[in-house]
Amino acid sequence: MLTLPIPPSINKHYATVNGRRLLSAAGRTYKAEVGRQVWLALAQSPARVPLMERLQSGLLAFSVRFFFTTVLRRDLDSGLKITQDAICEGLGINDNRIVETHLYKTVDKTNPRIEVSLSLATDPA
Repeated sequence: MLTLPIPPSINKHYATVNGRRLLSAAGRTYKAEVGRQVWLALAQSPARVPLMERLQSGLLAFSVRFFFTTVLRRDLDSGLKITQDAICEGLGINDNRIVETHLYKTVDKTNPRIEVSLSLATDPA
């Protein structure tokens, strides 16, 4: 499991520039920070080589538990895409291999965050 900051709100993920929808500065900053934390966690793991081999070869299940200051703070799925993209980019894997997603909304008034895990999924076929 990896603990990460809450992503920017969905309204701050993207910006429109000359009619094109682009990742905003806040979105780029968030993705860079998540990528850094993913690599830091991998570097500290004694099982990083077999872990990466498993993650790069199988179908994946993605679990995200959002800890907001209030249950009504944000929509449950508003931070899913940017978080999923950032973690998968940090690991160097394609997020199209995620075949199962679990989302949870929890309240922690003093420590807003997300807790994320990525594991092998059962074959959906």
